[in-house]
Amino acid sequence: MRALMIAMTLAPLMGGCALFQPAPLQEAVLPGSMEPIHAAAVSQDQAVFWVSSNGCTAKADLTPVVRAVSDGSTITLRRIREDRCTHPVAEGVEMRWTFQEMGLRPGARVSIENPYQMPVG
Repeated sequence: MRALMIAMTLAPLMGGCALFQPAPLQEAVLPGSMEPIHAAAVSQDQAVFWVSSNGCTAKADLTPVVRAVSDGSTITLRRIREDRCTHPVAEGVEMRWTFQEMGLRPGARVSIENPYQMPVG
C-alpha cells in the first residue's frame, strides 16, 4: 500500500520530466571530408597548409571551415573535390588563405584542427 501511495504521488512529477527534456543536439553538416595535412602555419594573418596531391589539387578543391571557440577560432581544412590525377606530388602542395578570406579579424587567435600525416616519399 505504501509503495502504491509513493508511486501515485511521484507519477505526476515524473510525467512532467518528459516535457523538459532538451532536444537532441544536431551536428552541423560540414562540406566534404577532413583533410589530413603535412604541415600548417599561421602567420601574418594567413593560414598556410601543405596537403597531399595526386597532381591536380587546387585551392578550389579545399575549403577552410572556421568555428568560434572560447579563446579564438578553430580552422578545419576540408576537401570538397577529390584529386583524381595519377601523378602524386611527394612533398604535397601549399595552399594559403588570408584571414580576410576566412572572415577572421587581423591578429585573431586561431588553432588548426586537422590531423597530421607524413608526406609519402
